[in-house]
Amino acid sequence: MPLTDLSIRKLNPRPKYQRFFDGGGLYLEVSPAGGKHWRLKYRFDGKEKRLTFGEYPIVSLKEARIKRDDAKRMLANGIDPGAAKQAEKVAAAGTFEAISREWISKYSSSWTPGHAERILRRLERDIFPWLGHRPINQITPPELLSVLRRVEERGIIETAHRALANSGQIFRYAIATGRAERDISQDLRGAIPPVRKKHLASITKPELIGPMLRAFDAYDGFFVTKCALRLAPLVFVRPGELRGAEWSEIGFQAAEWRIPAERMKMRIEHLVPLSRQALAILEELRPLTGQGRYLFPSMRSKVRPMSDATILNALRRLGYSKEEMTGHGFRSMASTLLNGQGWNRDWIERQLAHSESNTVRAAYNYAEYLPERHKMMQAWADYLDELRAAAI
Repeated sequence: MPLTDLSIRKLNPRPKYQRFFDGGGLYLEVSPAGGKHWRLKYRFDGKEKRLTFGEYPIVSLKEARIKRDDAKRMLANGIDPGAAKQAEKVAAAGTFEAISREWISKYSSSWTPGHAERILRRLERDIFPWLGHRPINQITPPELLSVLRRVEERGIIETAHRALANSGQIFRYAIATGRAERDISQDLRGAIPPVRKKHLASITKPELIGPMLRAFDAYDGFFVTKCALRLAPLVFVRPGELRGAEWSEIGFQAAEWRIPAERMKMRIEHLVPLSRQALAILEELRPLTGQGRYLFPSMRSKVRPMSDATILNALRRLGYSKEEMTGHGFRSMASTLLNGQGWNRDWIERQLAHSESNTVRAAYNYAEYLPERHKMMQAWADYLDELRAAAI
């Protein structure tokens, strides 16, 4: 039964803590000393959590309900209200870490899944331990460079560049919100060596592809991972696009997978024609995960997609080293062989969702060459079946 101001005023303390629920997880906790505190019980990422709203009557019943509804809206948008409250609390200090977390919280809803997590992990590992506690407007270019040199010395130059870029975004956010005067990352242009482009490992020899496909069929690990392995060479999308696939994106009748723009690297909607073989894999998978959001949910939590390391770990388990094959390698494999077989280069490039200089044209032509691509993708799946059976 919902609380009223009259019923709350009549509550008396007892030797043990008492809880009086109002609805939606909101309750009033009365301590043995007589204190009355508003709390919210909620679940996030499969874990039960608590959030405190303040003491009654300083925080009225009406205000507590408003705070509860605000927290519920955050949860509906995939935001932990407790973490958001903590970020706001420390943001007042104006430290680099506090402002970084605030920036991520503000913009993560518009990023692709996993992007915010990767940025936060990078900052927690490479920046926060040395600069996180510092007021952002007191950090100097040499200090930031010193931290980035630590990353560079580990031999991961690309990560150093990404950390620098993220730092610049955070400084510019701090400028916009009145907590910094300039973006010091601009002073470090050219201070970090350029990244040497490396080709991602891929198997492109037909005689080696067959054994790999048979290994996928025989994979004895998590069935969801096995399905992802088997589907990857048939659709050759980017690893993040594969692991984040949602059932709502799959059109079984049209035999198409429609990936929304917000999940694509180039932020342009992408259509993937599904061969008979790909549809068969999805039909196998549907009874297991079809009631949820993701085709390939995490083993730990069905409300999140599998991690970006799952496919890589499965490849390693099957004996393929990072020098032999990667999750990205299926794209190179398809591109190399389809071009070698004489398929129209424009069809292949459109299917790979490679960027083009005219992004407006690309946005309106995501379905370009679709009949031809359907034909090509079915022929590709049939060819892979031939390779799978060749040496048996």
